[in-house]
Amino acid sequence: MQEQKTAYKLDREINSVLATDCGSTTTKAILIEKVGDEYRLIVRGEAPTTVEAPFEDVTMGARNAIREIEELTGRTFLNEKGVITPTQPDGSGVDIYMSTSSAGGGLQMMVAGVVKTMTAESAARAALGAGAIVMDVISVDDGRKPHEKIQRIRNLRPDMILLSGGIDGGTITHVVEIAELISAAEPKPRLGIGFKLPVIYAGNKDARKHISNILSQKTDLRIVDNLRPVLEKEVLGPAREEIHNLFMEHVMAQAPGYNKLMSWTPVPIMPTPGAVGICMQTASREYGLSVIGVDIGGATTDVFSVFGEYFNRTVSANLGMSYSICNVLLEAGVPNIMRWIPFTIDEADLRNRIRNKMIRPTTIPQTLDELIIEQAISREALRLAFIHHKSLAVGLRGVHRQRTIGDTFEQTGSGETYINMMELGMLIGSGGVLSHAPRRAQAAMMLLDAFQPEGLTMLAVDSIFMMPQLGILSTIHEKAAMQVFDRDCLVKLGSSISAVGPSGNVKPGDPCLRVILDTGDKKIEEEVPFGSMKLIPLPDGQTARAVIQPTRQFDVGKGYGHTLETTVNGGVVGVVIDCRGRPLQLPEDAEQRNAKLIEWFKAMNLYPEDALKKYAKV
Repeated sequence: MQEQKTAYKLDREINSVLATDCGSTTTKAILIEKVGDEYRLIVRGEAPTTVEAPFEDVTMGARNAIREIEELTGRTFLNEKGVITPTQPDGSGVDIYMSTSSAGGGLQMMVAGVVKTMTAESAARAALGAGAIVMDVISVDDGRKPHEKIQRIRNLRPDMILLSGGIDGGTITHVVEIAELISAAEPKPRLGIGFKLPVIYAGNKDARKHISNILSQKTDLRIVDNLRPVLEKEVLGPAREEIHNLFMEHVMAQAPGYNKLMSWTPVPIMPTPGAVGICMQTASREYGLSVIGVDIGGATTDVFSVFGEYFNRTVSANLGMSYSICNVLLEAGVPNIMRWIPFTIDEADLRNRIRNKMIRPTTIPQTLDELIIEQAISREALRLAFIHHKSLAVGLRGVHRQRTIGDTFEQTGSGETYINMMELGMLIGSGGVLSHAPRRAQAAMMLLDAFQPEGLTMLAVDSIFMMPQLGILSTIHEKAAMQVFDRDCLVKLGSSISAVGPSGNVKPGDPCLRVILDTGDKKIEEEVPFGSMKLIPLPDGQTARAVIQPTRQFDVGKGYGHTLETTVNGGVVGVVIDCRGRPLQLPEDAEQRNAKLIEWFKAMNLYPEDALKKYAKV
């Protein structure tokens, strides 16, 4: 798991925090203050990011977002030098200011390793975990000729390169070979003409002298501990730390106006996705749960997972809901999108609607048909991003394991994903299509359909996307960050109870689950057949004792046919009993499938009843 580093030591009590996230299109500012014994979000403001022409000064957007906070609170936080810190006797200013950033394209990296599925994969995990977009992975065995690799390195112009390869004490030939390719390419950085491209070497320590001879003249070479000192171990911390340092020194220092922004804060600016990752890890530790989080944007979809000691992040750079929406159509295919739409639509019409969204990325659905189509596309974007994530969230490849009879049923081995949906405790959704869904139940349904959680899982959405600011805050004041995260950031949708199976020949309508919920005031008993869903209202903040009895063809975490006794949490949606089976299978016949979709939509109260009657007639 990524190490939590305290970059800034608290030298006084913090009662007020101002934090900004400079995104690629919008700069968001939040004000957090201590109210009584706890920290709460007071107000937020946002403004367009100003990193590009004609402004070319990121602090203008930050000032505009903070000015909105000034107007809403009637207080002063800015002077001609920047944010006023610490709080002044007249009440102006805040105790501390901090910022994250993905403006100007974020952190773009290329990684290189000897073997694509081993050291190169470890390097990619290190870069992704630090908040980078990985533009390409170069390895000895990637199938490209040397001149093609040199041309690729030359054309890409990344912000930095992470080079890894070989275990300590192993062969040095191959990693030196890749260093020579980088040297021959003489790559130039994306920002800062005249500067040398930063290269981080995190490979075999015996090759350091050779790497230094080859690269130190042409690049800004940094040497850190090996990512894979031995085959059985992955050490990502030092490489990620150096990526953060270089992000500050090179990328942020060259971006317009960042030098001014850095002078406002004692806390180093952090890449937005890296800060979200820290927030996810802190939440996992605080709640004592395995967590999966997803942020679906216009151009990319980020997936984060924390399972025990494993933390992983992946970026699906071609899956998004506006700029990249045609890639979702291409990768998922028309039939996979149409299977979530409960009415007949012409394929050409669907394609044109999707293309229109790409041409006009800021438009939002104006009719119920458009909303259902957009949410159908989002299910596929989320599903594909999660498949991509699982392919990288794996145990170390190349590790020889001595297996015993006790390992027969173990999920995680060499090169196998460690993500076990039955162990998942919380699934957090973020991004416009989830956070701003007209009904919260729609967000819950999109998460259920795309991720297909198993057993008992808490569903939640980030209400206003302040996880980046809370992630950087948690590095210096974890208590404040988690209090705001729990009370003001996270909207708890409720618990889902999802049956795995069937394991035998079961028809829709056959018995699946019997659920008894005891809230203390009343007892609710429901029998839900296979192929159906049931929503039980249970308000946020309320819990119930649950007895979940599956039939012998289904499993909810204790084995097929075994009863699970547990506590379920309520939410703004309630408790969802999902007996559609895992993996989820939709009827092949379009008429039957549409009827099923309408049945599920009604059960979850997703859309107005009158509109669903209209679809039922189609």
